[in-house]
Amino acid sequence: MHQRGFSLIELLMGLTIVGIVLLLVSPAFAALTESNHREEAAKSLASGIRNARSAAITRNQTVIIHGINNDWGQGWRIIVDVSGRGQEDSSNPLLVEHKSSTRVSIFGNQHVQTSVRFSHLGEPLYGGFQSGTLHVCAAREPVSQYQVVLASSGRVSLRSKKTAQALCEQR
Repeated sequence: MHQRGFSLIELLMGLTIVGIVLLLVSPAFAALTESNHREEAAKSLASGIRNARSAAITRNQTVIIHGINNDWGQGWRIIVDVSGRGQEDSSNPLLVEHKSSTRVSIFGNQHVQTSVRFSHLGEPLYGGFQSGTLHVCAAREPVSQYQVVLASSGRVSLRSKKTAQALCEQR
């Protein structure tokens, strides 16, 4: 009689090999997924800052982009600063809100720590001058993987230079 299919030993060997391969591949896949989340967060933040600047120019009003709960990693909101009190005044009109679906550590230096304010001319405001860098930090080390750089002219650039960053140690 001709036998069809797999024996129990062949099936167990196949499952063992599949398990070993998955064990070896899963850390690399997790690292790739985390890297993609950081890149998407950096691109979204840079785009949001550009949109806030454009809104300030087109509306001829002061516009603010700020981290949700003062944390850029949770997402950001763009508001029109009618009252002059920024995100502290809940009656300021909300233009855009972007909540992050994944938790990514993003820290800004002094002038862009929690928010960026644009004048009606599209210039960043912070006591007359604002420029700064938002660092998208790696998950397991104090390294800035991506940098969203705001120039004093209002120009926003996205850089992907892996560098050690003291702000990323705050995690």
